[in-house]
Amino acid sequence: MIYQINPKEIEEKSMKIISDLLGSHDWPPLKKAIIHRIVHTSGDPDYANWIEIHPQAIEAGINALKAGCQIITDVQMVATGINKNALNKLGVESKCFLNEPEVREVAQKTGETRSMTAFKLAEKKLDGNIIAIGNAPTALFTLLELCKTKKIKPALIIGTPVGFVGAKESKELLMAEAPVPFITVRGTKGGSPIAAAIINALTYSLVERND
Repeated sequence: MIYQINPKEIEEKSMKIISDLLGSHDWPPLKKAIIHRIVHTSGDPDYANWIEIHPQAIEAGINALKAGCQIITDVQMVATGINKNALNKLGVESKCFLNEPEVREVAQKTGETRSMTAFKLAEKKLDGNIIAIGNAPTALFTLLELCKTKKIKPALIIGTPVGFVGAKESKELLMAEAPVPFITVRGTKGGSPIAAAIINALTYSLVERND
């Protein structure tokens, strides 16, 4: 059996297939890049029907990356999926506070999830940064509450928690009440790879890839 082994050629062929599957749209180039990257990551063209991108989201994300923001994630898996070479070229770091000892201790005392505890303890680090939540609805609910009560203002919220308990509702709240630009996926779809794919689509528009 003959199959392709070159990573660049495989990705290029995948993107061509995705373009054919999704058909012609009048999406701006970066919106198209985000949608195609999500479909590429998930293997599911139906995602194109569920993605919601705030009108200022792409500009906000690009400007934040150019300014050397931090990307703060709810779980390490999001950070793992982000292309580190691209981040390094931009002078951008990804941070996840989920496994900090203080987070574990406080979460055990309160009975809250570590994801929401991590965001509460990191509230002063959220302003002006890109927040990427790919797993925990409780983290997204907490972030939105901090935005409301503590006047926290991230540069961009990427909210794609996945599952059947709170995920859909947290994203609906994001779309209804977010005080800053956002990118999300409606319904129960989502996950850490999707959040990472969105970050990668933004960074790839700013740097030349060599991986």
